Amino acid sequence: MRIVLNRLVVVAACCLVCAGLSMAADSDGAALFKSKCSMCHGADGKGYAAVKTPDFTDAKWQASMTDKKIADTIKNGKPNTMMMPFGNQLSDADIQALVKQIRSFGSSGKK
Repeated sequence: MRIVLNRLVVVAACCLVCAGLSMAADSDGAALFKSKCSMCHGADGKGYAAVKTPDFTDAKWQASMTDKKIADTIKNGKPNTMMMPFGNQLSDADIQALVKQIRSFGSSGKK
């Protein structure tokens, strides 16, 4: 009986670890950006003038936005633009991973 209980504990622990790894993978900012954002904002974060998406590599844009404002825009969208809300599709951890990814475009020295 003890062996069965020990094995159940091991299996349960493995399940929890796998679930944690899955959630961590979901919060990979680069992968999320690629799958959710790049079609409108470009893989390099420079945006597309034709659809009026911002250039995340622009130092002025980066300076004008707080992390809170970026997160709010991801979560709730931006009125009168094509930016739709993603709050029902992404967790708070996913949104924070995207904020970090968007900030990384500004620190990469791209112009």
